Amino acid sequence: MAVVSNSAQNFVVKAYPGDNKTLLAFNFSDPGLAKELAGFSIACKLPGKQPAFYLFNFLAFQNPTAHVQVSSEPAHSTLNAPIQKYRWVDFAHAPSSGGALVAGNYTYTVTPRYFDGNGQMLAIDATKSVSVTVPVGPSSSGALNLGFTRAYMQSQAYARHFGSSTPVQPANRPLHFSTSAPAGKNGDGQVVTFEQIYEWMGETARLQIFDVLNEVLNDATLQLDVFAYDLNEPKIASGFLTLAKQGRIRIILDSATLHITHPVKNKKTGKTTIEVPLEEDFEKAWNQTAKNQGDLKRGCFARYAHDKIFIVSKDGVATKVLTGSTNFSVTGLYVNANHVLVFDEPTIAEFYANVFQESWSVLTSDKPTKPIAAAFAGSALATKIFRSTAANLPKMTIRVSPHTTADTTAILGAIQKRIQSEAKTQDGSVLFAVMQLTNSPSPVYKTLAGVHGTTTLFSYGISDSPGGIKLYAPGSKTGVLVTGKPSNVILPPPFNKVPSLPGHEIHDKFVVCGVNGPDPVVWCGSSNLATGGEESNGDNLLEIQDPEIAMTFAIEALLLVDHYNFLDRYATTAKAKAAKRGAAKKSASTAAVPRGAQKKSTPAKKTSGTKTKRKAVTPSKAGKAKTNRAAKRTAAKRVSGRTASFRIPDGVARMMAPSKQSAKKQVKTRSTSKVSRKVTQMPQSLEKAAKQAAMFLYTDDKWSLRYFDPNDLHFVERKLFG
Repeated sequence: MAVVSNSAQNFVVKAYPGDNKTLLAFNFSDPGLAKELAGFSIACKLPGKQPAFYLFNFLAFQNPTAHVQVSSEPAHSTLNAPIQKYRWVDFAHAPSSGGALVAGNYTYTVTPRYFDGNGQMLAIDATKSVSVTVPVGPSSSGALNLGFTRAYMQSQAYARHFGSSTPVQPANRPLHFSTSAPAGKNGDGQVVTFEQIYEWMGETARLQIFDVLNEVLNDATLQLDVFAYDLNEPKIASGFLTLAKQGRIRIILDSATLHITHPVKNKKTGKTTIEVPLEEDFEKAWNQTAKNQGDLKRGCFARYAHDKIFIVSKDGVATKVLTGSTNFSVTGLYVNANHVLVFDEPTIAEFYANVFQESWSVLTSDKPTKPIAAAFAGSALATKIFRSTAANLPKMTIRVSPHTTADTTAILGAIQKRIQSEAKTQDGSVLFAVMQLTNSPSPVYKTLAGVHGTTTLFSYGISDSPGGIKLYAPGSKTGVLVTGKPSNVILPPPFNKVPSLPGHEIHDKFVVCGVNGPDPVVWCGSSNLATGGEESNGDNLLEIQDPEIAMTFAIEALLLVDHYNFLDRYATTAKAKAAKRGAAKKSASTAAVPRGAQKKSTPAKKTSGTKTKRKAVTPSKAGKAKTNRAAKRTAAKRVSGRTASFRIPDGVARMMAPSKQSAKKQVKTRSTSKVSRKVTQMPQSLEKAAKQAAMFLYTDDKWSLRYFDPNDLHFVERKLFG
């Protein structure tokens, strides 16, 4: 569904549907209404009979009693602590009684709130309210369904729900293990299981993957063809082996060095051990189980078989396909930021089935082989653009690799040109989440790494390896570029330490251009958008020209960048000496940032030997206590209740339903006599931490006026979304 908009008295509210979430954007057609603005109170009414409730704000006023407060509402209800942003992302909610998330039409009622001349918030004025009703649920457009992983392991939410040191898989795990086994304890000392972590972190991407897999498992007339790069998610692996026993699955599984038995040399000790990845265990289990052993093929083109694809067929006719950036692994689903696309459309499925068959034919060796890559690159599938003509799908094209050098140059050059053209377009925009922007030649990388310096567009981007970061600064139109792997994040006390990642945070590869414009587009899929990958890897790159799909990806980018714009301000160096000497002098925007993404291994020959122990995919240790104490003192010095950087980002945590409704009786404070019959949906507490860290709401309109300052990025943002 397209954007829903409503207005009253020069106040405009827009609601953009996302994937189980909604972007709310606010604007005033009369700039004078932005003055003395205290924020926005947001009430939400779910489908059904449950009463409306006010959304929750982790921030509150430093002295709430100086402002009109409704005592029947918590201090952090947006009725008492309004949102001080011109956009807000709200996630799907569970009912007040608990249970599954509610899908359907949500009604949001947004009311601008104002200060008097003394910086004290006035009572809510319902005559200023504007309501919009928007469908909330998993994202879809015709025969296309989208899914996204949650990807906020580095968050207070993960630490609160599961514990900051709880791993996402057991140490030395086998291929199969019980996901219902205890993984650790959360912040309240309660035992949590791996399955609970997987359901929360995998989000809609996990739902889409298992929906397709279970459909095949439950229908003996269906066949599944699979491209797999990483393959170790226990339930997915088990499902594949069940189908293998029945002879209903074929798999092309990557055979690059990291996925085969190979030697690993310890740089400190010089000792060499033999690593046996779980993909080798899967192949062994396949050979012991499969009805047809030959239905598993190992190969890697010239470097990687990098696709992550399911192709469903019946009676030899392809009917459905799942693709995207999500590896079928624990890190792919439960650590990385990733996406999946499911096409329930035969012409798209047939195209991917042809790609699978061509790949199966050319992969005559499990070694990295340039002639194999060249054979595929010369095929009609690689040299021609597939253009969808299906009436129930958005306008889109698909390119599959390996490509020739000439085709690679043309494909990446076209993306680069479109990115650059946004600077010359009215209300142009570039939003992206791309795994790396360094260590590999690519015109796309070069352009994305520098686009934040162009002030004639709105740019918002994140990468694990951005080559440098640029955080939001008031009074600057410069775009934002953040890293998804900030080093040694030390939040001011009393916030919990966020877990450090065991792998990539940003594994996504998507770029959105022209959102909300006349020709929006998103590039997505498994392609890393790098020259080497396009020439050497088996990959697929989708270009989708659709306003709703582009906005859905844009919302994911906004959440990721907001979250890491906050965390990156607290990134510190690894040494206490540097933390003491440098962090207090540097601005948050120049805090230490990783200068390169983790490199993938170069393919090599299989080696026999002793199997090494597998490490648990667990949050990394923070480092020495001395370092943490010094960095924490430095971080505390950076705290100021009137700094824009302390706006808690939307993506920090999903709001959870209260166990029961709050009382509806109202007690008057100051001038209000209006009775509120709305209850607040309240998450587990971060408000005390924000208060102790001196993070408070503004008591003047400086935050608001930035959105009307032509020299501020927020001005561009307000025009784009509001």
